[in-house]
Amino acid sequence: MLLSPTGVEALRTALTRAHFTSNGIAGRLGAQATGGVARNDFRAALRATEDRDPLATLIRVFICDQTEPEAAVAAALAPLTVAEALAGGLVERYGDGLRAGVDLEPYGDEWWVLADAPASARPGKPLHAEHVLGIGGATQTLIGATVRRPVETALDLGTGSGVQALHLATHAGRVTATDVSERALRFAATTAALNGQDWELLRGDLVAPVAGRRFDLVVSNPPFVVGPGTTTHVYRDSGRVGDAIGAELAAAAPHLLTDGGTMQYLANWVHVTGEEWDERVAGWFAGTGLDAWVIQREVADPMAYVNLWLTDVGEAADPQRMAAWLDWFDAHKVEAIGFGIVSLRRAGHDEPVVRVEDLRQRVEPPMGDHIAAWFDRQDWLRVRDTDALLAARYRAAEGLQLRQEATMGDEGWAVDRQVLAMPRGLRWSEEIDPLVLALVGGADGRLPLRDQLALLAAAHDVAPGELAEAAGPIVAHLVERSIIEPMTD
Repeated sequence: MLLSPTGVEALRTALTRAHFTSNGIAGRLGAQATGGVARNDFRAALRATEDRDPLATLIRVFICDQTEPEAAVAAALAPLTVAEALAGGLVERYGDGLRAGVDLEPYGDEWWVLADAPASARPGKPLHAEHVLGIGGATQTLIGATVRRPVETALDLGTGSGVQALHLATHAGRVTATDVSERALRFAATTAALNGQDWELLRGDLVAPVAGRRFDLVVSNPPFVVGPGTTTHVYRDSGRVGDAIGAELAAAAPHLLTDGGTMQYLANWVHVTGEEWDERVAGWFAGTGLDAWVIQREVADPMAYVNLWLTDVGEAADPQRMAAWLDWFDAHKVEAIGFGIVSLRRAGHDEPVVRVEDLRQRVEPPMGDHIAAWFDRQDWLRVRDTDALLAARYRAAEGLQLRQEATMGDEGWAVDRQVLAMPRGLRWSEEIDPLVLALVGGADGRLPLRDQLALLAAAHDVAPGELAEAAGPIVAHLVERSIIEPMTD
């Protein structure tokens, strides 16, 4: 740990006594200053903390990145001594005072997370090769996407500061966390102890420290950045060429999961000229025997991608590094890079379901609930053949909308396109034909689908058998997308 056990206890006492929590800070600063802090505009926050009481000093040091007099910092951290805080790197001497040595972030109203200060906090200072990330956008994406059902064992691969493990501990009996970086494990151990949690922490590259073991839930925010395999920062660079780390985790998943276990991780994948990106990513799961749902949330062109990651570590002024990275993309015909969430499940079936989809619309949180429900729907569909699907009753999703595009002609409006749109959940939209529209429109939960199709066949002059045969895969797709829902009563 960064601090001794007694030092961690003293720090927790100081933070709790000062009400250095998300709610405590927001209450002290007010809405305007809190909003400014979120935009890295600290002016109102500094005005609100001029009296230098313990909470004010902690806000100024760890939120606003100010240098404060040693006496004020000592009073704010007591009973943790300044000597202990300096030795653990919590603060550092700067000019005639003390400033933050790490990122100490209140998280929710009951947790704190310790990580390295971001590059923006120390302009011109290169990040440590084993820089430990705090709570960023990717971190929040995985937190929101994780299935939060109770499990006995959970694993956080590449734990970093330990944020994912904090969440896992709320619904897992035992938490194991790994990292290739000894420095990261020190931060994670401190985060765990500061929040009164106890995790098994193991050092090693990806799954190596847990070889031969299985878990009910595995999550990972790995070093997924795509490139030539150069390693300069362990949080970003895996040492694997291209997007191989995503395929490597997919191959490892069957050996990590218990029966019914789930693995979820963030990944980047390349879009190669002349190839379908979704087919390429689907190939990662061939032979694994796992159900897989891959959701692409963002796509970036190579120039924007390289700029993003060079800026992230303060290397934006390195034209040679940028040129080498872009040359590698050109040589491998990479036209774009996708980012998204991989969710896998060991369902124990001979014909696993693999879906790779683009879903860049805003979704209703939490994403993890939607992912869990998707796997539930796969379970429902898997045990039903066409006859069973036709025997079930369905109802349309709540709030389902119909959107039409039409062109005015000599005989009035002619409908060109009809789209079903879900205003909630994953907010899918689906172009449909008149028969499917009639099927969904008639899904009120009263009639078995077979009877509903008989009525549609008569209305549209279609042979009932032909319509029933064609309806099976269509209904399965509508259920998978949750556009229609099977009745369970």
